Amino acid sequence: MMKRFLGLLPALFFALVVNAQDGWEAGPWLGISYYFGDLNTNYNLSRPGPAGGFAARYNFNDRICLRFGVAGGQISADDALSGNTYERARNLNFQSTLVDGSAQLEFNFLPYIHGHRDYFFTPYLLAGINVTNFNPKTEYEGQLVELRPLGTEGQLRGEEYYTTSLGWMYGGGFKIDLSYRLSLNVEIAGRALATDYLDDVSTVYADKSDLRRNRGDLAVALSDRSITLPGVDGSQLGRPGVQRGNSKNNDTYFFIGAGILYYFGDLKCPDSGSRKRRR
Repeated sequence: MMKRFLGLLPALFFALVVNAQDGWEAGPWLGISYYFGDLNTNYNLSRPGPAGGFAARYNFNDRICLRFGVAGGQISADDALSGNTYERARNLNFQSTLVDGSAQLEFNFLPYIHGHRDYFFTPYLLAGINVTNFNPKTEYEGQLVELRPLGTEGQLRGEEYYTTSLGWMYGGGFKIDLSYRLSLNVEIAGRALATDYLDDVSTVYADKSDLRRNRGDLAVALSDRSITLPGVDGSQLGRPGVQRGNSKNNDTYFFIGAGILYYFGDLKCPDSGSRKRRR
């Protein structure tokens, strides 16, 4: 199914370009970010981070748009907030700043034409691709420590995970004219990444003797921060080979935001003669 979709993209893009019409708009947005992964398996929404960015959209017609964006946000998670006893005993946490670049196609459910007295709002769906840069850190003895250089799951030097990842975008939103030139856009969009290390957690606990020899005492301390809780023996949790994360599910994050976009041009729709714009 995915191969068929990718095979149709060139034909779709060609059809859009052939019928391209002037219709650029651009502007900033502000909102919040959420992370979901090994340190937030229950979709806890109690730790939103700030987010914001800039978007530029080209309207091919009143239904299809192509949008480019750059964004930044902060995400974090803490096992101490989990409702799962095992995860609380694991006792890991992280925070990271995200830098995101994206390209997405948007489909308007309703015809949307800037300045039109009837077609001035619409819900829409979006899908696309993104590139994300991240750098997980944790607080230890009052200071933030970068986790990737420590190889906390036994990665050899030079074999650490990449801190840049591709991803698939999906989501939806609502846009409405504030005036002929300005529109309000409210959107929620997820990024399903090609990495499971957004939070530095993915596979199993490393052998501590090997980790100490290759990376030092700090790596050992931050690879296993488990504690003993009723029903979970922390001293057994961090043994080599015991599950630390779930590598079968990659990490995701969401941006939820509202933005103001400024419209620069006119949409030359085929039926523009029958659609009078308000002045």
